[in-house]
Amino acid sequence: MTAAPGHPARTVLACGEVRTCLLPSHQALDTRAAAQLLRLRADEPVRVSERPSMYARSPEILTGVDCRLPASNGSKVRGVGTVAARAALTEGRVLQATAYFSLPATGPDVRRPWGQYLVRPGLVEPFGKLPQHATAEGVLRGARRGELDLGMIAEGLLAGLRRHALLDRRVPFKSSPTRLRWIARRESDGERASLVNFTVAEGGLRTMEIRLPEHIPAASAAGICEDLALHDWLLTTVQHMLDNSRLGTTDGPSVVDTLHPVVVHLLHLWMPRAHVDPALGHLWDVLEEKPGFSRQWENLSRRIRDRLALQAVATPHQALSDVR
Repeated sequence: MTAAPGHPARTVLACGEVRTCLLPSHQALDTRAAAQLLRLRADEPVRVSERPSMYARSPEILTGVDCRLPASNGSKVRGVGTVAARAALTEGRVLQATAYFSLPATGPDVRRPWGQYLVRPGLVEPFGKLPQHATAEGVLRGARRGELDLGMIAEGLLAGLRRHALLDRRVPFKSSPTRLRWIARRESDGERASLVNFTVAEGGLRTMEIRLPEHIPAASAAGICEDLALHDWLLTTVQHMLDNSRLGTTDGPSVVDTLHPVVVHLLHLWMPRAHVDPALGHLWDVLEEKPGFSRQWENLSRRIRDRLALQAVATPHQALSDVR
């Protein structure tokens, strides 16, 4: 049985992809510039928060879709509706774009007028019965040709923002973007949200699966995934910079030059759950236990600060030796 036009359909699956990268600007943006960058729509404001960290989120924009849904078993189920997309900027430095949608268990056998899809933003209806397991696996695997591609929608939004006139396209250090694909399977409201799986693959790809009670909106699921993607990007970027610095094998100004951007631009950004729906904040507990995100971050931060402190102590002695 399908929902009547104009009424919300009961969804069984939510899917999304988050792209995270360094903002191409030599200087971090302040709140005013961040709001200007993320003003994707004239009829809705950018949400800006300065506590506990500076965070700006754009209003959502919709992309109409009419194509096959991703499916791991090769089934060709057509989906029609809208994909919601939004962007976020953390401390004026890290830029993210997210595309996501929800799916009901069944949809109509005929295509509705576009107006009926637009009144249910972020909902994509299948033609007939949804192959839930195959669709979830297909989203995590990545879209094939002709299938709904969330990554392409998120990347398109990200690319447009990176070309904004506000940005000088001069980065303070080199980094690589990351991609997080996620699915959320709906559970009854008596259940608690839970993290089922988080994986790290090659090429900056991560995947995540959660179970989500019916009353928690898909936008909140997107929020916890954005938060995880942000902190995973921070860990990955700082680890790479630390590896490239050859810490412990070289001395002198080169080490300071390599690690200085980490201290100036990144170390203060670590703040899990700061902008997450409280109903989902506990999902971080799993990641703190294993693999221990914050423990990894604290270890990296300590190594960097200790190395810079040793270099600061060694520099005056080296200068005195040069004089002698």
